[in-house]
Amino acid sequence: MKLFHLSLVTLLTLTLILALLTTTPTTITTTTTNHPLLLASLTFSALALLLLYRRSRPHPVLLVDYACYKPDFDRKCSSEACKYFISASRRFSSESESFISDILAKSGIGDEVYAPPLVFQTDNTDAKLRSAFQEAEEGMFSAVDSLLDKTHIHPSMIDILIVACSVFAPSPSLSSLIVNKYKLNPDIKTYNLSGMGCSAATISIDLAAKILRSTWKPTHALIVATENISLNWYFGDNRPMLVGNCLFRVGAAAVLLSNDARRWRSKAKMELSLSLRTHRGADNAAHNSAMQMEDALGNIGVSLSKDLVRVAGEGLRVHMRALAPLVLPLSEILRYACARAMSALARGKGRARHVVPDFMAGFEHACVHTGGKVVIAAIGRTMGLDEYVTEPARMALHRFGNTSSSLVFYQLAYFEAKGRVKAGDRLWMVSFGTGFKACSLVWTALRDSASEADNPWNDCEHRYPVKGC
Repeated sequence: MKLFHLSLVTLLTLTLILALLTTTPTTITTTTTNHPLLLASLTFSALALLLLYRRSRPHPVLLVDYACYKPDFDRKCSSEACKYFISASRRFSSESESFISDILAKSGIGDEVYAPPLVFQTDNTDAKLRSAFQEAEEGMFSAVDSLLDKTHIHPSMIDILIVACSVFAPSPSLSSLIVNKYKLNPDIKTYNLSGMGCSAATISIDLAAKILRSTWKPTHALIVATENISLNWYFGDNRPMLVGNCLFRVGAAAVLLSNDARRWRSKAKMELSLSLRTHRGADNAAHNSAMQMEDALGNIGVSLSKDLVRVAGEGLRVHMRALAPLVLPLSEILRYACARAMSALARGKGRARHVVPDFMAGFEHACVHTGGKVVIAAIGRTMGLDEYVTEPARMALHRFGNTSSSLVFYQLAYFEAKGRVKAGDRLWMVSFGTGFKACSLVWTALRDSASEADNPWNDCEHRYPVKGC
């Protein structure tokens, strides 16, 4: 882009010099209409400058709309049903069944979450590839169908497709499944993100935003965020790996982004103001805190270490140190600096206290990572967030469980069901992923939120928030 700017400026300069050299001093004082070459040169220069401005200014990234997958009623799996199917599978020891029962009781997950078909198959509990494909296709296709129906956009208009799924990367890829299903254009640019954990959706949007801002032509990007439980439902007795069976549940989301402000500005829901990513993978504890692995008997699952909450807290602090100067008002930054200075002085007297800035001074709403009840509580303590701010995360965990990469959009749907977001409000999304990584998105609402026909909270919004979650 810099080379383009330099070339254009050079061309403009040469054009003006040529125009002046071909015009005598006596004719310069006359009107330009008598000198076609000079007039053409000035016109070309003006058009070139206009082109330079359009190519150099930042392009908006608009969230046109999104859709969340809501499985059928018969896929609901209460805690009692989950314990029954686990017991009926005869693949777990009595100690493991007792451990699972205790985790479910403390998890903050309600009795209306959804599980994949595999969990209900008491006669055949082996994870099969066809089960994983069924789970992926049901979630992705349902969300995309709903999104296309709402936006009235033809699949041929989609220029970029990004599919995020951490632990299921088949061949052909998941993006190829979508291209084949919807007969997308041959020149579509497709990306598959794997191993990103619960941060995959926000990272996908960060990637799409960079692409949309780098092109001058109107472009549409479809992001599909899902996860796959079927191949990672753990059949063993390793406790860190059993936790995943208790927390992760079925969910998927489809999101349409565009840089075409002329077409979508009046219809889009939000505009992306900022995205930020941090990665602590160089730290061994962070790297090993959540990972897909085999146990001693070769059973595959996702291991969530006891160190995860501490790692999440450290990762959040690193991430917020980078984000705070970009989003907080100067008054809050100065207040925080003074509080830190006073805390440092008090430390010498043994009266130091934990000081955090008021991050909600930069936002009206927050979609906080729904990793689990303990993780949400740790985030609240680390950042000094009250229960009203973490309410959408806790309620999404209760109603849908940890849906991994799509979790922030189930929270956004909660805000819309409650009608909380107003035009001009700033909304912050933050999610963590394996590795250990964090990604934040800051949105500005372009219109007041309202519940829609496909909102996944429509049948239960009146019952939330639930006390004690």
